[in-house]
Amino acid sequence: MPSLDWIGKNAVVGHHKEVPYRLIKCDKDFSAGEAGEGNLLVEGDNLHALKALLPYYGGKVKCIYVDPPYNTGNENWIYNDNVNSPEIRKWLGHVVGKEAEDLSRHDKWLCMMYPRLVLLRQFLQEDGVAFISIDDNELMNLRLITEEIFGAGNVLATLVWEKGKKGDAKYFSINHEYILAVARSKAKLIELNTKWRRRKAGVDHVLTHYAELRKKHDGNHDLIREEMMKWYRSLPAKDPAKAHKHYNWSDDRGLYFAADFAGPDDGRENRPRYDIFHPVTNRSVKKPSTGWRWEESRTIQALAENPPRIHFGPDEKTIPCRKSYLFEIDSEPFPSVFYKDGRAATLEVESILGKGAFEFPKDTEIIAELISMVTKQNDLILDSFAGAGTTGHAVLRQNVTDNGKRRFILVELDATTCREKTAKRLNNVISGYGDTPGLGGGFRYCTLAEPLFDERGQINSTVKFSDLAHHVFFTETGEPMPKRPDKRTPLLGLHNGRAIYLLFNGILGDKQPQGGNVLTNDVLKILPSHAGPRVIYGTACRLSANRLKREGVTFRQIPYEIKTN
Repeated sequence: MPSLDWIGKNAVVGHHKEVPYRLIKCDKDFSAGEAGEGNLLVEGDNLHALKALLPYYGGKVKCIYVDPPYNTGNENWIYNDNVNSPEIRKWLGHVVGKEAEDLSRHDKWLCMMYPRLVLLRQFLQEDGVAFISIDDNELMNLRLITEEIFGAGNVLATLVWEKGKKGDAKYFSINHEYILAVARSKAKLIELNTKWRRRKAGVDHVLTHYAELRKKHDGNHDLIREEMMKWYRSLPAKDPAKAHKHYNWSDDRGLYFAADFAGPDDGRENRPRYDIFHPVTNRSVKKPSTGWRWEESRTIQALAENPPRIHFGPDEKTIPCRKSYLFEIDSEPFPSVFYKDGRAATLEVESILGKGAFEFPKDTEIIAELISMVTKQNDLILDSFAGAGTTGHAVLRQNVTDNGKRRFILVELDATTCREKTAKRLNNVISGYGDTPGLGGGFRYCTLAEPLFDERGQINSTVKFSDLAHHVFFTETGEPMPKRPDKRTPLLGLHNGRAIYLLFNGILGDKQPQGGNVLTNDVLKILPSHAGPRVIYGTACRLSANRLKREGVTFRQIPYEIKTN
């Protein structure tokens, strides 16, 4: 597989392991709505935020959407176009060293993106997917490092988003950008027979109106058809519902289109040419010149259904059709090329935050459509370049649409943007703004605190049992700690038959140096029992190696045997 090299690559490929685990603290002043909704907005460098969140959410995210800096040369915010902000320059100088002085803007962009993508991949479920917005400036570089990190076979598609013409272009009107779609494991999607579909534009409008007519005419399908055709004619030319105007027939099953029942003209000589009898005249109906589309057994089954799935003309002289019901084909694959005017997103954000509040925000409708297509109602969505908060808005909007309980995690680096734009937008869409009703929900606003371990490798004095417990379980097992019904027990959970315990901060009610934080004979007796192997973390151990072996215990000393990467 081709690989991409650049100045500084060797320094950043493993940099995610060097990033310290930090504590996260909540700020009630900037939180909004129901705190228990499970939504988070984190202020801080997304590299540090992702590392801090990993013990809690690793392997639990179904969908990631990120809109990283495009490296265009025109951005002036904190992740500016040359990836040359003071924060990034300082980071590059620390991580890459003197080589950073020779980096081109593409080198810097790659150095910034690589460790972040490595961490993002670790958040995805096996059947999870990531969407990454980008334009021509870094598309090829993004594709290559994504293939390297996720595996070439896991890149699913490059979507082309047409956003509108630019009349002031010198050479060509560049009116598109891209969304790179990549799976954590395409093999897993195939194993699960995963099919992503989106609702066809206008179909809900049609089906809603049809339901009203059925109620109005009490199942009189002739009157329903007459009014459906009249309604279609009354729609504006560009109304998406008008595209379904051929769905105007109706029976007790639903609204349908009388579709062609003839076999394809593929030269097949033995195309089915059996007799079909008209239900009224009982005579054999006219056959299409190319024969029937279906084999006879399938047609017999379709005729036996109530109502039948074959549409007949007034007599046998008309070739019958098959019924194609709109409710059965009301969705379709997301197209690789699609249009949505980019100005709509800007107008929406300005209506929420005021004119000029945020340049080039992403479109809520498009993000919500992607989310609805690949997630279920209780899934978790992550965006580590939150910006104007479009992803959070899209999640809340989709939950209202389908009564879902999806949760989001957003991360925004710039404190001013995070508080005055991201948080404010989410707050407004939750409670309502102008004439727009609120979507409900809530989120907790969080900031990054000190690392778990200080510069001497010791556990920080502010670390609580739950903080260290999540870290210990994750680094020991590679998975987030499960929910614990009893939070007063040192048993953190089970993994592959092993029980993981933590003796820390007097979890057993004894904070004496020789007490509950030390594994002694008395402590071992009162630990929750487990028939299999046990891994016990504590400040010291008073049991012999032979005793530990007999008891099936592996002891790890705090803090020296706690993994920090």
